[in-house]
Parts: sequence; C-alpha cells; structure tokens
Amino acid sequence: MAASSYTAFTVKYSVQKKPSIVSHKFYHFIIPLSSAFKPILGSFPQFPLQIDVPKTLTNTTAKILDAFVDSVFEFIDQPLLPSQSNFAPVEQLEEATLITAIEGDIPHDFQEGVYVRNGPNPLFGGLKTTKSIFGRSSHIWVEGEGMLHALYFKKASDGNWTVIYKNRYVETETYKLEKQRNKPSFLPAIEGDSPAILSAYLLNWLRFGKVNKYISNTNVFEHSGKFYSVAENHTPQEIDIINLKTLRNWNINGAWNRPFISHPKKAPATGELIIMGVSPTKPFATLGIISDDGKKLIHKVDIKMNRCSLCHEIGVTERFNVIMDFPLTLDLNRLIRGGPLIEYNKEEYARMGVMPRYGDANSIQWFEVKPNCTFHIINSFEDAHEVVVWGCRALDSVVPRLDPSLNPFEAFSRCYEWRLNLQSGEVKEKDLGGTKVLSMDFPMINANFIGTKNRYGYTQVVDPAASSTAGVPKYAGLAKLYFEKPCMDLSANNIEHEEPLRVEYHMFEKNVFCTGASFVPKSDGIEEDDGWIVTFIHNEDTDISQVHMIDTRNFSGEAVARITMPQRVPYGFHGAFMPISLEA
Repeated sequence: MAASSYTAFTVKYSVQKKPSIVSHKFYHFIIPLSSAFKPILGSFPQFPLQIDVPKTLTNTTAKILDAFVDSVFEFIDQPLLPSQSNFAPVEQLEEATLITAIEGDIPHDFQEGVYVRNGPNPLFGGLKTTKSIFGRSSHIWVEGEGMLHALYFKKASDGNWTVIYKNRYVETETYKLEKQRNKPSFLPAIEGDSPAILSAYLLNWLRFGKVNKYISNTNVFEHSGKFYSVAENHTPQEIDIINLKTLRNWNINGAWNRPFISHPKKAPATGELIIMGVSPTKPFATLGIISDDGKKLIHKVDIKMNRCSLCHEIGVTERFNVIMDFPLTLDLNRLIRGGPLIEYNKEEYARMGVMPRYGDANSIQWFEVKPNCTFHIINSFEDAHEVVVWGCRALDSVVPRLDPSLNPFEAFSRCYEWRLNLQSGEVKEKDLGGTKVLSMDFPMINANFIGTKNRYGYTQVVDPAASSTAGVPKYAGLAKLYFEKPCMDLSANNIEHEEPLRVEYHMFEKNVFCTGASFVPKSDGIEEDDGWIVTFIHNEDTDISQVHMIDTRNFSGEAVARITMPQRVPYGFHGAFMPISLEA
C-alpha cells in the first residue's frame, strides 16, 4: 500500500509542468496544475519530477483512483424542464440521409455547399451533477460534447437540388476516452462548491492528464480551404467537411499551445487569421496571427492583461485588432477562497483595446467603457480617426447561467456602438436600437465586409419570456439591421423623432425558436444584402426541426424554402455556410 501511495504522489508531482484545462461555461482554458493547486499541495514533500514508475504500479494507481471516484462521487442526471426539451441530446446517425420533405423552392442562384451548425450534445443522456463528501459540482448549460449538424446542397445540371443531412460528434481525445469507458468519467469542474470543483480538478488530472473535457461545441470556421470546430477550452479540431470526421488538433505545426477563442477573424485584404487564447494564469491573453495559407504562426504576443477576462471574440479593422477586456472573469484565487470560478462583477472596470495589426502590449491604446458583458461583435471598422465597434451588449451575463431575477434589459444583449477616437482618447457609446428594438444576439454579416464599413447586419431575436421560463436563451425570430437608415417615429404630439436604427424582423410562430443562423451571399450578388439567412428552427409543439431559408431582400416575408429534418436537431450555438464543390 505504501508503494501505491508513493506512486500516486509521484504522478501528482511529475505532471505539474504540463498544462491542464479548466472548462468554462461557454468557455474553457489551459492552466498549469502547479499554479492551480499550489495552496493545496504545497505542504506535501517534493518528490523527484522524473521517476520511472513500473507500468504495473501505474495501472494499480489508476485502478485505485477509479475505485475512489466510483465510491465517493455519484453522477446525477440534470433534469430537463418541459421548456428545455430541445436541449436534450440526440443520437448520431450512422448514414447520411437524403432530404425529400422540402416546402417551397431552393433558389436557383443559391450556392452549392454545406450549411453546418455546432452545438452541445452531451454523452450518456445529458449534463451531469456530482455529489460527494466534497459537496456538489455541475456542468453548466453551455457544456456537452460538440455535435455537428450539416446540410449539403448539390445542384444538378437540370437545376434541381439534392439535399443531404448528416450529423456527427466532434471526436476530441476526451470524447474518445469517455466513449471507450462507456460511462461518465470526468467530474464536472465549473460550477458548484469550491472543494468539489478543486477535487474534480485534481482527480481529473491524475486520472486523465486533463482537468476537464475538450468539448469543441461552439463554432465552425474555415481557413485556407480547411474546416475547424472550436470551443475556448482547446485548440480547434480539423474536420473533414464532407463526412464530418475529426482529423486532428490544429496547433499551427506546433507553434500554438493555447486554446482559441471561438471567433477568430480574417484580416481584410491579407486573409491572415487573427486568433487569441486566454488563460486563468499569466499570460492571461495571447494574440496570434496565422498566415493566409494556414501553415505558419507569423506573430504571437502577450497582451499583458491584468486578469482572465472571458473573451469570446476579437474584432478586426483594416489596420487594427480590437480587444475586449470586460468584467466577466475566471479567477482561481477566488475559487480557492470559496467563491465562484466564473463571475460577472459590474463594479469592476471594462475597457476596449485598439492594437496595430502586428503590435505588442505596449502599442495597445486602451479605452475605458461602461461595464458590460459582450460576447459577440457585429463588426468593427475605421472611420477617420475613430475605430467603430458594433456589438451585442448586455448589462449582465447569461454565463454560467441566466439570473431569473434580472429584467430583460439587464439579462439580454442589445445592439450597441462604441466609437473609439485614436487621437483624443475619447469614447462615445450609444444603444443603437432605442427603446423599441428587441433584445438580440448571435450576429452575422456578409463576410466580405468584415473589418470594413458595412450597411447591414443580422441577429437572432431573444424571446425574454421563453428564455426566463427555460433558464437559457431562446430566439423567436431574426432581425435585419439597417445601419445607414434610421427609422422615423411620431410622438403623441405628432412630432417626428429619429430612432437610431431601422430594424426589420422575421418572427416565427409561437413556440418556434431558431439557432445557428448564417448569412449566405449570392455568388453573383451586387448589393451587400443580396443573399439569404439560413437557420435551424424547432417547433416545440410538433417536435419537428427544419431549416428555413429567408430572402434578405424580402426579410419580413415568408421563408422561400422549409427543409424538414429526418430527426430532431437540438438547440446549439453558431452556424456557417461553406461554399464548396460537392461530388455527385
């Protein structure tokens, strides 16, 4: 028994130099185990870092640790409310399925390609809570293994369309590990009692070499003809877009050893990919630039932030990178003191940074802004001496969960503008929508205008009542934003007032909600808004999932096509349309 105990401690200290992963609601991050557990493990004697441990002893230790977890921790399924039924996972289909149930017509000038959406699809029935002598720890609503849902559009020579559906798990290392065990194995390590989370960190690390699972469930993107699935807790996974098979982790030929934010951006003109990775230990944020061919990391710099701000997206203009440093933070010291791992604190500072494309921390010009929580940027661009940022801004955070006591104006995001004057250092802020515009998020634009001034944007529209009932955001429609066309309003005295922004809506029927909306430009389109919005929708009354195609130049009109899925598609996160040539 002494030998087994000694082996356990040897493993503990021999891995302290390796990175581990802390998952975060929407987001997750690499941390050094020695830093995370120094207050806890510091009293143990220092064993040598390099010791050859016989394989039999290593296997014995693993069995002891597994037996300890099985006896001390109880996995409990998190119950789903009736209003949360479409957040439940679905089975992976063995074969691709030909779609025949199509109402309306797929436009003749629609592009060939694949519409793919990412989202959580937890293994083993759903998200889990564990209880033990250490207390409780739980998954939060944005966790769960990633599953891709894809529709393939192939046009025949006679003009007829063939539509194929396929879904598939993103097979990360931790997915394969837990699938092989055929039972929940990783202890939840995001929300709950501090001792339970810390013990989950330690036991997950000792058993698997990782603090939490690599979920890869948030977004999909393309760079240099290759396709990737991503979440903030790991490097992206390259995906074969034809069969959705997971190919490999993408670390830019070994040059990048941190996670990616879920929304890397292509720089205008050059096509280089701007990325960032955040961590709860220094350096808290690192920015990188990948060559347009995807083969080289050509720039990497520590931004030298003072905290781990849970940044989900980065902005780009023609010359600059735009960085958000808002008070939604991940703090290990706070956790060790008994507080939450993830917390939004509106009393802390908020700022935005403008950094020259290949700059460093000293070249960033920071602008103090009003405290807020912004996950998504609509677009950013240069306007004379100003950098203009349009985003979906909230006064609180839905991560790690929606606070039911908040009113909709606080809880959900609205379209917002920051104008950052590079000469004077002045910031001008305003709500773009006025009092009548609904809450909205998950923005998208014509990708040809990323980083340059655009006229139109699109978002998903929040249903505050349904979201509050379910405890998670639900989106009951779509919005088209006319940035250069303010709407006119008449007051009670018939006096004309100008509202900041004209908004057109495409709302669904009652109890119908959308997810993963994406803008698809016409291949021969002339205007910026020549195209369609494609989105997965789910009818909670009939339990039927579809994909709707909406003409963006007839936005409030009926969908031009409704494609019925062969099975239910759970709500998820981001979608994208990839124009690719498909074999027959």
